Amino acid sequence: MSNAQRRGFLAAVALTIPLVVAGTPAASATAEPKIEVSGGVTQPVFSYEDAIREHVRVQSPVDSDGDGKKDLLRVDIIRPKESGSGLKVPVIMQESPYYDLPGVGFENEHKKYDANGNVTKFPMYYDNYFVPRGYAFVSVDMLGTRLSDGCPTTYGATDVLGGKAVVDWLNGRATAYDDKGDPVEAAWTTGRTGMIGHSYEGALGAGVAGTGVRGLETIVNLAGYTSGYETSRINGTLTWYKGVQEELAKRIDLDPDEKCAAVHQRLREGPDDASGNYNAYWNERNYRTGPVSKARNIRASVFSVMGMQDRNVVGSQFSEWWAKMPRTVQRKEWVTQYGHLDPFWARREVWLTTLHKWFDHELMGVANDIMRQPRADVQLGPDRWITQAGWPAPTRTTTLRPQQDGSLGRKPSTGTGSYLDTAQTEIAMADDPATANPDRLAFLTPPLQNAMRLSGTPSVSLRLKLDKPTANLGVLLVDYGTDTRINYRERTATSAEGLKFIGGEDCVGQSTADDDGCYLKAGDNTAASGFHVVTRGIMDAQNHKSLSRQTPLTPGKSYQITWKTLPLDYEFKAGHRLGLVLTGTNDDFNLDVTGTGSGDDVEPGTGAKVTVDLAGTSISLPLVTGTSIG
Repeated sequence: MSNAQRRGFLAAVALTIPLVVAGTPAASATAEPKIEVSGGVTQPVFSYEDAIREHVRVQSPVDSDGDGKKDLLRVDIIRPKESGSGLKVPVIMQESPYYDLPGVGFENEHKKYDANGNVTKFPMYYDNYFVPRGYAFVSVDMLGTRLSDGCPTTYGATDVLGGKAVVDWLNGRATAYDDKGDPVEAAWTTGRTGMIGHSYEGALGAGVAGTGVRGLETIVNLAGYTSGYETSRINGTLTWYKGVQEELAKRIDLDPDEKCAAVHQRLREGPDDASGNYNAYWNERNYRTGPVSKARNIRASVFSVMGMQDRNVVGSQFSEWWAKMPRTVQRKEWVTQYGHLDPFWARREVWLTTLHKWFDHELMGVANDIMRQPRADVQLGPDRWITQAGWPAPTRTTTLRPQQDGSLGRKPSTGTGSYLDTAQTEIAMADDPATANPDRLAFLTPPLQNAMRLSGTPSVSLRLKLDKPTANLGVLLVDYGTDTRINYRERTATSAEGLKFIGGEDCVGQSTADDDGCYLKAGDNTAASGFHVVTRGIMDAQNHKSLSRQTPLTPGKSYQITWKTLPLDYEFKAGHRLGLVLTGTNDDFNLDVTGTGSGDDVEPGTGAKVTVDLAGTSISLPLVTGTSIG
């Protein structure tokens, strides 16, 4: 939306949503509350306890379970009482597959219902916080889950089209029914809808936005997938266990397996776990360039949050999608050092303030300063955040090359090195780089004279020979130097993804006896360490020409193989050393199903000998302008 268009929208929306600026005299002492704005944000003038609670079933355009009937989605609604007598309100919508298992949010919350089947407790805080400020909150059971018809298809087309149908209903283009089967219209809403959610929920927002549906004005994608392929593999290597697509669908659907047997068969066979190749199954689940959802079709504004140490939704899920959206899309981003995280748990006060302004601006038309603030918030370390105009930061490419003496420098070297493709953890790969290890090659820069920051996506290029038709090629970029860092690896009852519970609760918004809107407080989980794996890259060598087909290598023949690592934003401190580790199978990406700790049911390593020609090997780094290596 251009500036002129946005000014037109702000003027038009004021005609459909009555706004009362703080300090304006009320028309009468008995007048019903109107949406009130003070300090650039809406105020909590509506009663949460007295809000209207209702539910409908929206007809989708799909029959995912093949029973000959179009699937109906269960939609639970809470909206200000005043929206029943003329006030039209915008919608914040969360579509989730998690309302049964495992539950929503870090506290795994579930819905509670009254005798009429209406929800008395909505998971998360969106209803408690935003309904008193004049929003409706709409909670959608994804197709195949909870009280909706159909079968979940693990990011498939029907998952996306179900959510789109709800946006269509909110804008008068689809049909919904009450419990008696009578049609219900959403006459209480302006139609302006924002989707928000974490992980699978965030993916649904990205998928629906990519259909270009009108009425979806913004999405807030919190560590959400944009490529189904990258949920289970990277560059031909499996990163989740075989059969995970079917298992994910079964895990969130509590109906008998027989109901969705045909869908489960497609989820079992479609991914082609034997090869790890990209195919039509994965293309359907591609929200960047796929047949159902395309980044180029996005009309909605986008607020996205991504953890650079997320192993579930890797950073390229954000960066590759981000780059393919039209430049005209209004956007904002938070880039963190955490894992798979919703920032409500990490930076709660700042997050709520930012999200509030964002929704007010995009859905209410409030003329606040959210779009004048720096677009990107970037976390560089524990309690250390900076803002900048966008992500990545302006950079120039610096290329480093491994040297025969184990150093990492600017000039090409001569000689070769070799290692075996075995499955190792990243800690084992990166530890003690000065010690010879038959399963890796390690190269280090001299101690850095000044702090140095990288922002963006490195790429690595190896000239190599194999003694087998393929190998899993791995690369790590490592910060060597003792420091206190976000501990994203630790998982306990009280810590995960770089956070830990610190005691006490915050209560967000208004409460009722069933829904108190209170949540545990969390803070950065840190640990001192001698080194830190900043980013990594992996590839099945036989997919070096194409992700859609395998091209086995001829043993003994030299090949130049180039690929991207995962994106990063990271500051190396003065005195630290930057390390490049070349290795085989990255066992940290292998989900351990057998309980052996080996991950050997995913990628056990090929055992191939990888011989690297140092003269043709390099890593290209996006170095933030104004810093240098040396």
